[in-house]
Amino acid sequence: MEPLKVATYNIRKCIGTDRKRDPERVLAVLREIDADVVALQEADRRFGLRVSAIPHHMFLENSDYVPVDFGGRAHGIGWHGNAILVRKGIEVRHAQPLIIPTLEPRGAVVAELRIKGLALRVLGVHLDLSGLWRRRQIRAILAHLDAAPQHLPTVILGDFNQWSDRGALSEFAFHHHRLVKTPPSFHSRKPVARLDRIIVSHDIVVDAADAHNSKLAKLASDHLPLWAEIRHA
Repeated sequence: MEPLKVATYNIRKCIGTDRKRDPERVLAVLREIDADVVALQEADRRFGLRVSAIPHHMFLENSDYVPVDFGGRAHGIGWHGNAILVRKGIEVRHAQPLIIPTLEPRGAVVAELRIKGLALRVLGVHLDLSGLWRRRQIRAILAHLDAAPQHLPTVILGDFNQWSDRGALSEFAFHHHRLVKTPPSFHSRKPVARLDRIIVSHDIVVDAADAHNSKLAKLASDHLPLWAEIRHA
């Protein structure tokens, strides 16, 4: 796999730390990051028609991205707010929402992509605040990966709502995945909590990873985006 850049970003329905809803500002942050694949959390509004917080036409007119289609609501782009954006031209071979145990309206999505001739599986997740339910959700995600008809290099991106690398997150090590070392991403104005994570399978090399800590990112959401530059081992 040639090097590519992945990112995860809880966009808080495009409501910034100034309490203003501004989807163009979120798109501007995505342009700053310039990733090939982005997992979004809180990408759709929670009530009513659950429309995308970033209007569809804005992706076409003001970005290099296409939202992956998970067969959900006509006006939304995600599943329980989880969405995956791919740079225009990347082939989506398969995509589906994952049904995971929930106490809150949380979820996960998976997309199998073809990038520069090679396959990559990407999962976007937003997990529960409860440690017990979070562990159940992680086990359900890992069970899905174990049951997949073929192994693919895999990246799991999202808001795991967990500060420590231990506890439920330790489940990934038993399935040949590892946590990428990234800095705190919440709260964006003064990050102290490592709620957002990037996790990769054993056959992926991470060349670099960090939080995107620009002036605009501190304003656009209460989470900073995380990114990683990856390649096949």
